[in-house]
Amino acid sequence: MEIWNPRRRNTAGGSRARSAALLFVLPAALVLSGCVATPQPPETTAASTPQAMTGSATAGVPTTSAPLETTQASNKAPVYWIGRSNENVFLYREFRDVPEQENPVTRALRSMMSQKPLDPDFFTPWQNPKKLATSISGKNVITVDVSPDAFNSNLDDDMAKRAIQQLVYTATAAGASSGLVDSGQQIQVVILVDGHTDYLAFNHVRLGTPTPRGAGMVAPVWIIDPQEGVGVADGSVKISGRSTLPGAKLRWKILKVEGGTDRAAYLSGDVTASAEATQSGLFSLNVNLAPGNYEVRVSQIDPGTPDREMNVDTRGFTVE
Repeated sequence: MEIWNPRRRNTAGGSRARSAALLFVLPAALVLSGCVATPQPPETTAASTPQAMTGSATAGVPTTSAPLETTQASNKAPVYWIGRSNENVFLYREFRDVPEQENPVTRALRSMMSQKPLDPDFFTPWQNPKKLATSISGKNVITVDVSPDAFNSNLDDDMAKRAIQQLVYTATAAGASSGLVDSGQQIQVVILVDGHTDYLAFNHVRLGTPTPRGAGMVAPVWIIDPQEGVGVADGSVKISGRSTLPGAKLRWKILKVEGGTDRAAYLSGDVTASAEATQSGLFSLNVNLAPGNYEVRVSQIDPGTPDREMNVDTRGFTVE
């Protein structure tokens, strides 16, 4: 059994630490130690979702999920990962290049279970399974049939439920973006293990129940473009993303990265996420950047503590 250790994000100022050493820091509230006896672990169904957000950590966090992905011509697969923001854990999406031998849902899930995120602040507890197959019924239900080795990670109840939602979000995103399901209706996912229902995933979540996207699972703020580590042309660089709170006031910063680790403030400003129904929560800005390495940071503004970076997301990129 493998214990998965999410990278921690520094809650002081909302920044996300990038040191490789933090890969081995275990949040005690999220991961069960292998030495703790749990003869009867808490059991929930796949349709249950974690409710871990409390107090000030919920400021600006809506109870709805992000809009379902729309059909796109690109063959890149939408894949969701798990990452920390302040005191909470959320889902973040990347678009990944994947082989085209399998259907869009299967290859997106295979990427989620076998690859590493581009962003080192994200992680996945899933393991590469020996068997993985998917199908879609006329009732907008995606069925995922996977072998039990996909669950070979030691998780607590809260993280196990987030891992199931990671699969649900990835499967529904792939189905919607490829046009295989009707994005105007609710999409549900049924997870089978070797063709059977009633499997206890990660020793906590009972599978087999049709499961929709859980509310409040996606990050309140995430940067869509540029993706982590990409190169963009110099001059006017477009930065875009989404807030799950339409009309939210957001703060952005561009840091110049020198010597691989040192970061110096370069540009900053505020932007408002769209409140229009067709563009709900989307934001974008253009900045003029010379060649070099940069990091962009976007966060919500806490009205009570304006200097606090709340629900921050970051991306490192290169201007060529």
